[in-house]
Amino acid sequence: MDASTEKRSETDKNTNINSQSEYDSSEDRERQSRELKAGLHPLKNKFVFWYTRRTPGVRTQTSYEDNMKQIMDFSTVEGFWVCYCHLARPSSLPSPTDLHLFKQGIRPLWEDSANCNGGKWIIRFKKAVSGRFWEDLVLALVGDQLDYNDNICGVVLSIRFNEDILSVWNRNASDNQAVMALRDKIKRHLKLPHGYVMEYKPHDASLRDNSSYRNTWLRG
Repeated sequence: MDASTEKRSETDKNTNINSQSEYDSSEDRERQSRELKAGLHPLKNKFVFWYTRRTPGVRTQTSYEDNMKQIMDFSTVEGFWVCYCHLARPSSLPSPTDLHLFKQGIRPLWEDSANCNGGKWIIRFKKAVSGRFWEDLVLALVGDQLDYNDNICGVVLSIRFNEDILSVWNRNASDNQAVMALRDKIKRHLKLPHGYVMEYKPHDASLRDNSSYRNTWLRG
């Protein structure tokens, strides 16, 4: 492929992305208008909760996707509280389990088109405190307190044997300004105590080593 063809291809790709974004924004505005007329309080985005009960010792991506279940969705404040009040608390979930909250249209998979060029910030918690931080993170995401130019895809709670792990997924791992701005927003909204370490890992690195949380980039 010569330079002009490659440039044309990249331009067409960007045009398609922009067109899809404009279509999604139009749909969101129509949804919000309907919800307001119904006396509800619309959120900026529609969200989906997913649940994954992982099989210990099995790491293939196919089995992970097969075990991933969409459990509920919401687009209003009222809908969120109905969903959230019916969710099991982190302390009652078995290990290993993942609970995902993502914007509608984005699957919580590294290969999803919204995620494939992105990565995630990772924070490890003792089990005694993870539930509080998970709730604070969910409320910040739903309330549009974390987003940086629509950079957020979703958040994940990973229940493990000795610890629980929170991660925040973003679209573009190569945009250092957005990545670091997201880190600062997470720290501020969670009021992370001194001594908590945040790590970052691009999804393409996770695909290479088939691991979500090993071999991370330490960013502080």
